[in-house]
Amino acid sequence: MLENAGVQVIETEISDERQQPFDPETALRVLEAAFEHPIKLIANALGVPPPAMIEMGKKHGVPAALVGAKEHAIRQVNAGVDILVAQGTEAGGHCGEVATMVLVPEALAAIKNIRDVPVLAAGGIMNGSQMAACMAMGAAGVWTGSVWLATTESETSEIFRQKMIEASSRDAVRVRSRTGKPARQLRSPWTESWERSPESPGALPMPLMSLVSENALRSVERAAAGGNDKARDLVTYFVGQGVGLVENVRSATGVVQDFKSEFLEAVERMNALLDDE
Repeated sequence: MLENAGVQVIETEISDERQQPFDPETALRVLEAAFEHPIKLIANALGVPPPAMIEMGKKHGVPAALVGAKEHAIRQVNAGVDILVAQGTEAGGHCGEVATMVLVPEALAAIKNIRDVPVLAAGGIMNGSQMAACMAMGAAGVWTGSVWLATTESETSEIFRQKMIEASSRDAVRVRSRTGKPARQLRSPWTESWERSPESPGALPMPLMSLVSENALRSVERAAAGGNDKARDLVTYFVGQGVGLVENVRSATGVVQDFKSEFLEAVERMNALLDDE
């Protein structure tokens, strides 16, 4: 499949005797190692965290959880998390099917009679005006991801950042071909071949799909960096629908400053509507 896309040399070795991070015992050891550093927040996704994780989070800081539906929010609050991140389907990476505009007020309504837990809005939020809109719905703030991928400090390659600038929101597709669970990432021949080709065997369940995809995609990145144009086409990464709002690469400081000014402008516009009455 990859050879047909023009990449001649791809690593195929996927065996790995190391325990994967999805293993519960490994996850707790990783968490213990993380808390040896001065972190302020631990966020859990893909299900209700085990009691040991919540206890550890409360001991060291504030445990938070990402949710994609109101029933998830109820379960997480009942489990004891102190912050909810209501992440709409627009988000990059693993995401559900409910849009941010619907999910945020739905989650707020679902937990209001359980406990007073701050809700952060997430999913497709790329600027300060969107942050103001989410806070107008009752969110305590926002949780952002994709906007930072197009910064000079991000972990992504220069090639991927350029592809973000070129992409539209429709190029952020929700597929299983990287992890085995629905995850939004940038459309490429990799995603199209796995999802649309009649020859595709289909994605393996998590975590097996990652064993297939990650080594291959790392090889793609190296080939693309070496000047292989066909490999450049294959380059993909987790990114949300907000990718369509990316116009250039900025510094992280520039993103923060733009968020602040855009937020103030949005609030001023709303205040002006009240003044007109």
